[in-house]
Amino acid sequence: MALFLVQHGKSLPKEKDPDQGLSREGMAETQAMAALAAENNVQIMRIIHSGKKRALQTAEIFVKTLEPEAGIIKWAGLAPLDDVTLFSSTLNSEENIMVVGHLPFMEKLVSYLVVGSPEKPIIKFQNSSIICLDREDESGTWFIRWALFPRFD
Repeated sequence: MALFLVQHGKSLPKEKDPDQGLSREGMAETQAMAALAAENNVQIMRIIHSGKKRALQTAEIFVKTLEPEAGIIKWAGLAPLDDVTLFSSTLNSEENIMVVGHLPFMEKLVSYLVVGSPEKPIIKFQNSSIICLDREDESGTWFIRWALFPRFD
């Protein structure tokens, strides 16, 4: 099983859009990252997202490009401050999934899965970035396989 974690694309400020949908820059960066994932043969079964507008829009861009067999699903427990330990207990080791969410949840999830503590930061996300986690077959230990970022900053 591979787990592809994506922070939603750059969003509009609340003054311009109370739901904070993606900005033009956010859409463009997300489309570029989705194309890069497809070029590198990223294959996923489904994409799950938090339900917030910016996460849904990000997930929809990845769905169009990667065409996951099981499509896109809104998933409870992916809000910025939700408990990563609860979410991690729902992971199915049988399929590759992409999770589109928010900070600090995404960074805490990586930390929890890889080092066992959500409070020990090990990677910083960027909007539209993809962090691929995988699991050792024998031990079940999670590790970071690769990361893609839209910018080097």
